[in-house]
Amino acid sequence: MSRVLVTGIAGGLAQRVAERLLVRGDHVVGLDYRAVATLPDALRGMTVLRATYNKTGIEDVFRKNAFDRVLHLGRVGNLKESPGRRFDLNVVGTQKIMNLCVQHGVTRVVVLSTFHIYGAHPSNHIPISEDEPVRAGFDFPQLADAIQLDNMASTWVYQHPATSVCLLRPTNVIGPRLRNTMSDLLRSPRIPKLLGFDPMTQFLHQDDLADAIVRAAESDVRGVFNVAGETAIPWSAAIELAGAKTWPVPAPLAGVISRLVGAAPPYLLDFLKYPCVITDVKLREAMGWAPEVSVREAIEGTVAGVRA
Repeated sequence: MSRVLVTGIAGGLAQRVAERLLVRGDHVVGLDYRAVATLPDALRGMTVLRATYNKTGIEDVFRKNAFDRVLHLGRVGNLKESPGRRFDLNVVGTQKIMNLCVQHGVTRVVVLSTFHIYGAHPSNHIPISEDEPVRAGFDFPQLADAIQLDNMASTWVYQHPATSVCLLRPTNVIGPRLRNTMSDLLRSPRIPKLLGFDPMTQFLHQDDLADAIVRAAESDVRGVFNVAGETAIPWSAAIELAGAKTWPVPAPLAGVISRLVGAAPPYLLDFLKYPCVITDVKLREAMGWAPEVSVREAIEGTVAGVRA
């Protein structure tokens, strides 16, 4: 039995991961900077703690628990948080967590990043592997903290060999229990499509990502790994699968409309124009993982409650 810390436990993805670990018989401690109002029945009785990642309170969490593994899934992507707050949680907080992992002898660390750091760009070739340059930081300060988190974890892979670090960069993660930007966008009755653009887009079901995270936690393979779904489809096909009406938007007005109605964060607009299709061959070969949920099932399951 392993003792595992899972950060971001207020979110649906971390809860799915915790459920899988508990079934395996692991002792799981859930941590979040947010309050956790309710938990699924499968997580009843699990220890849940609240502490801000970059504050001294988290030191007590490590001091009182001899963790074997730490799954840092609590990256803050919510743009409603101020840039300074996101930097403190994502960058300073991640650095503190990883320092504590070294200090307390944690042998395996899995850090969740995002494919958004690659950026959507007309010069992108398909598919994008883990050694491709990161383009997003040039245009979107909203992703600066995510890029710094990713760079830090990537560096730790080689700086601290005793603490085996695995960094995951998933594509668009969706699912019925997720309240992230893409899941909410697919649930909208009218989904924007920029006139003249129809990029290939990938989707990864929450359960497939949860399985990949657990597989990474069990493995001792170090490095950076993309996590993609079944296949890429045009954005127009995603709108059709979501059962929504298309909202045609002239590309020059997209930024203004987005700010007025909050349809999508600014950086996401480029992903509605240009492809950012990643390959996860490296992950599949290293850990024997493959998605089990089709893109149709992933999208239809995400929006089922709203459409009903």
